[in-house]
Amino acid sequence: MEQRKLGTQGLTVGAIGLGCMGMSYAYGTPDDAESIATIQMALDRGVTMLDTAESYGPYTNEVLIGKAIRGRRDAVVIVTKFGFTRDENHVPIGLDGAPANARRVAEASLKRLGVEVIDLYLLHRPDPIVPIEESAGAMGDLVKEGKARYIGLCEAGAETVRRAHRAFPLSAGQSEYSLWERGIEAQVLPALRELGIGFVPFSPLGRGFLTGAFQSAAEFAEGDLRRSIPRMHEHAAANAGIVEAVKRVAARRGCTPAQVALAWVLAQGNDIVPIPGTKRRKYLSENLGALDVNLGPEDLAKIGGLASTVKGERYAAWIARFSEKKS
Repeated sequence: MEQRKLGTQGLTVGAIGLGCMGMSYAYGTPDDAESIATIQMALDRGVTMLDTAESYGPYTNEVLIGKAIRGRRDAVVIVTKFGFTRDENHVPIGLDGAPANARRVAEASLKRLGVEVIDLYLLHRPDPIVPIEESAGAMGDLVKEGKARYIGLCEAGAETVRRAHRAFPLSAGQSEYSLWERGIEAQVLPALRELGIGFVPFSPLGRGFLTGAFQSAAEFAEGDLRRSIPRMHEHAAANAGIVEAVKRVAARRGCTPAQVALAWVLAQGNDIVPIPGTKRRKYLSENLGALDVNLGPEDLAKIGGLASTVKGERYAAWIARFSEKKS
């Protein structure tokens, strides 16, 4: 697989990673056996970056990945995160970017994953109470101690990225980015590139909506995170035209809508490594096929303007309140 550099500190990964959240959390019923088979197939196909977090499950996703990579540690770049606090029902209720929490979570994650070092340690969301310099500095201390190799931020604004990078060099930023979610382009992505920091887009398939596999999130069971996302639920019909446009390009190119959506993200720069999530081998194989799709200027132009037609927010208000404004 093509290799891409994230940041200037030495982190290199396969051009497509694997988001593992949905294997344990938020998207339907877990299937550990199929998830482990999917992770192992990904490694066989040249995927190196596996993305997880303390909060996925919580805790169970890291345990699952630890099982899947046993005996194959050298082939894996493990990304995990800290920063959310949850109530007794595991619902996010706040943020904790304090140095003590950065250390506590990292040490617990190492045990759950069964590894000696976290390859890329991310702050899941900037904590508005804790100065970002303190969070980044604590993560940097873990790098100095050999408990992490590289660090980064998720869903952070441009100025927060700059402040954190001054405290300790960041290798990656992570935010939602896709054909229909382009909020990071105005401020955040230019800041990352100015500082030589790589970018890891999550939900590059619009949480599955851009694949055309379903018409509305109302099709999912109660408890599925996607049922709370306005643009996928109450605004699904208004956004159907976006999917149809992607399907037309896919038909011309002889590929699937998912492959078009991923190929578009991959084409935005060789400092970008998307992490489409799946717990099924068949979808993993489909996603990796995007590496063979070369969109021409006409296709890129046609689908590049689709974001301007999107209706509805990307998160329900109860989740959106945790994300920092991108300006």
